[in-house]
Amino acid sequence: MTEPQGEFASLLLVDDDVTFCKVLKHALAKRGFSVVVAHSVEEAIPLAEANPPEFAVVDLKMGGAPGLVLVETLHRLDPNTRIVMLTGYASIATAVEAIKLGATQYLAKPANADEIVAAFGHTANSDVRIKAQPTQIENLEWEHIQRVLREHDDNVSATARALNMHRRTLQRKLAKPPSCLE
Repeated sequence: MTEPQGEFASLLLVDDDVTFCKVLKHALAKRGFSVVVAHSVEEAIPLAEANPPEFAVVDLKMGGAPGLVLVETLHRLDPNTRIVMLTGYASIATAVEAIKLGATQYLAKPANADEIVAAFGHTANSDVRIKAQPTQIENLEWEHIQRVLREHDDNVSATARALNMHRRTLQRKLAKPPSCLE
């Protein structure tokens, strides 16, 4: 294995999954990055303020503040930071919000190191296509359910109560995402 020549690009990796971070840190280091890991937004902000990274990989949902807070902070510290938002809870609403706050790209988990590195090269709005038809009702419903579920810390019973929906109905809806997300 040959080591990359020159200075390594700084990368801040923020995810509460310790095993995922360990594996991804190793894979990104092999691709020429100097990786610093944090497991929460609260842990990452002081690291970013002390040394704003050139690149960042940020999980959307972690214990404590959401990753969107960190995306906004990183963009404020250095608008040139290339930020990839990772999430296991992909929705159009959070993708749009992440891009508006300064993320370069938004990827659904599981994403590998090659996909992440490729996402750093993505230029904002280069792949944006305006739909000729409006968003379908089932997509809006799915996004609303996902948002309420996040607000209730993924508690299905609490989410069902908040949506005034039977728990089993909610479970059926969660088990079958809209066709555009499959």
